[in-house]
Amino acid sequence: MSLGAMIRAMRPHHWLKNGLVFIPILLNHDVFDPQALWHGLIAFIAFSLIASAIYLLNDINDVEADRRHPTKCKRPLAAGEITKRQACAAVPVLLVVAFSTVALVPQPKIFLLSLLAYLFLAIAYLLFLKRKLLVDVLGLAAMHTLRILAGNAAAAIPVSSWLLAFSMFLFLSLALVKRYAELRLTQDQSGLKSAGRGYHAEDIEALSQLGMASGCTCALIMALYVDSANVKQLYRHPELIWLICPIILYQMARIWFLARRGQMPDDPLVFMIRDWRSQVMGLLVVAILIAATVLP
Repeated sequence: MSLGAMIRAMRPHHWLKNGLVFIPILLNHDVFDPQALWHGLIAFIAFSLIASAIYLLNDINDVEADRRHPTKCKRPLAAGEITKRQACAAVPVLLVVAFSTVALVPQPKIFLLSLLAYLFLAIAYLLFLKRKLLVDVLGLAAMHTLRILAGNAAAAIPVSSWLLAFSMFLFLSLALVKRYAELRLTQDQSGLKSAGRGYHAEDIEALSQLGMASGCTCALIMALYVDSANVKQLYRHPELIWLICPIILYQMARIWFLARRGQMPDDPLVFMIRDWRSQVMGLLVVAILIAATVLP
């Protein structure tokens, strides 16, 4: 077995998505609290290991279909770089290490529940949810939102209903982008129905419309959040938070424009993390939050 192939099968580049556990720490202004950051790092490691275990299970389950896919055929298991037996042996090791981190956070029971919920939902998605129309994208959005909830539990930060509402619509839009990109890739092969998905080629416009509407809803939730009591408690100048709304609209619109042009990779969240324009937008958001906090 090639160690490099096993690591690639674990998809460490997708671990970037687990940085979502740090969002509650950032929004609670605890970025300079070493203990909060340490607990956030523990959550990041736990989710990364569980995600890798799920990716291995997914590749084991879909190995034959992946070998016929134009891009997934290059995955280590589909390409024969590692065996099914080796992948199966790695899964329990990753899960045991991930769940052993529970004792290291201040709210172990809640953190354990978030990990179990994520694992259960991920396995359900792997086995049958990913073949259900719209249920698949809702499941993906829920799994991303669970990362944020785990960040709350790991750092003992109260859950914000505003953040949950915002994240659910944001991740729903991104999940729809992911499905749209996949459908666009295979629409010349009679849609995703032939690959075991619940979509047809003619669904592509409906996916686009629903995704763009979800993206715009994120900006609406942010606009409503500006006038909430939470903002007035956390920021000296809550009116500056309004500036984040056009940034959200620009970012979501750009993602969908790229998807409709066929220029969006399978995972839009990883694309946003790596894309320099998205990074600039993220830095602008952070700058606005800092200004709203520290300006006299």
